[in-house]
Amino acid sequence: MQDLGRLLLLLGTLLLLAGWALMYGKSLPWLGKLPGDFLIRKGNFTFYFPLMTAIVLSLVLTLLMYLLRKR
Repeated sequence: MQDLGRLLLLLGTLLLLAGWALMYGKSLPWLGKLPGDFLIRKGNFTFYFPLMTAIVLSLVLTLLMYLLRKR
């Protein structure tokens, strides 16, 4: 039962962080505009691929998960 409790706490924390990011995401103007994020505009076609943002978020989440599992 302890594993289930830890999983629920982790999922709750992730949902809280996701909600915070949706509410206050505009206060982080650099997020989504890092060097390495691709934006291609041609006429009425726009393609956006946030490669560097995805890499940074992946590294942060990986570090967070590593620190939480180490306990």
